[in-house]
Amino acid sequence: MKGIGREIVLVDKDRKRCEAEARDLMHATPFAHALRIAAGGYEDLKDAKIVLLAAGAAQEPGQSRLDLVAKNAGIFREILPRAISNAPDAVFLVATNPVDAMTQLTAEHLEAAGKPKSRALGSGTTLDTARFRALLGERIGVDPQHVHAYVIGEHGDSEVLPWSLVTIAGVPLEDFCRYRSIALCDEEKEEIERDVRNSAYSIIDGKGATCYGIGSALARIVDAVLKDRRSILTVSHPSQGLVDGEEVSVSLPRLLGGNGVSATFQVTLEEPERRALRESARKVHEASGPIRGHRSPERGRI
Repeated sequence: MKGIGREIVLVDKDRKRCEAEARDLMHATPFAHALRIAAGGYEDLKDAKIVLLAAGAAQEPGQSRLDLVAKNAGIFREILPRAISNAPDAVFLVATNPVDAMTQLTAEHLEAAGKPKSRALGSGTTLDTARFRALLGERIGVDPQHVHAYVIGEHGDSEVLPWSLVTIAGVPLEDFCRYRSIALCDEEKEEIERDVRNSAYSIIDGKGATCYGIGSALARIVDAVLKDRRSILTVSHPSQGLVDGEEVSVSLPRLLGGNGVSATFQVTLEEPERRALRESARKVHEASGPIRGHRSPERGRI
């Protein structure tokens, strides 16, 4: 609907469903932008600039994102070798939960195929960051596009909302609230944090899945890649130094362009926030344990 890209190819194990989705989307293009949408196979990924991985089991009500690790890792191991071989120069964007573990698995498959890990990224906390900005903007009476705040770490229950980084028009949040005579107490901050963390659960409980928010977030990421926008977004990507020298994919502010992730910004956090980030990374690393180091006779260590 945003007119991003020129051609979209849908690939799905359920060919009948895939063709129906493609037709339905194609019928919407006269009301939006001219682009080609079609169902296809892996061979149709040739020359793709970006491959969006959204396949996997859905999160059920009451289930955490990390509960999906083993099942969706199995699906990814079937998909990734075929997708990478048919689109060897593409950036691979992961939407499937648990997005951090699936991003790490994607990066390892790319590395095993001789491709740079910079081309592996996940939607991460891009949507969580938007939720944080929207809720805080509503509370202080500011357009959320002018609220600069991030959610980092896991896209899940242990994600971190570093209040010390929040600025409004370059003004630290506490100073802005003082200038505007806004009383933002700790209890209200905690309520905003709960709403950010629990938004997906409440939506899944009410309608079965999230779609519009994450769809908009993914469109924003794809746009940054296709147009080499050099955007700073909180996408998931392999990181070092958070878990005893081990690599783990979590979200941090990263510079994103045509070749994927080109830089990661090590934000200055207060000590409690640093501890929370390390703990979040540890939980992702531990949950990813069963799928790390899986060996494939065809591709070595992936």
